[in-house]
Amino acid sequence: MTVEQPNTPSPQAGWPLWEVFVRSRRGLSHTHVGSLHAPDAALALRNARDLYTRRSEGVSLWVVPSAQITASSPDEKDPFFEPAGDKPYRHPTFYEVPEGVRNL
Repeated sequence: MTVEQPNTPSPQAGWPLWEVFVRSRRGLSHTHVGSLHAPDAALALRNARDLYTRRSEGVSLWVVPSAQITASSPDEKDPFFEPAGDKPYRHPTFYEVPEGVRNL
């Protein structure tokens, strides 16, 4: 008995890799939670919902093609971040958190 395979390309055949970010509550930042392969953004979003928010722990999802992320190199940390050292207003310790504010 021969089983016909559907005419759908597999992830190994070139589906792009997507990075998944979840916001757990309003007012908080999105956090990277993992990666997945999908043929397009709509399916990546649906798969991310199923994989990373099974217990309703998110209020928002982002999916970003991994190929579109540009990152600095850890080897260039000192020269890359050095200019911010003389600007204390960029550091969180420069600001006072008002009473009653739980998340900034």
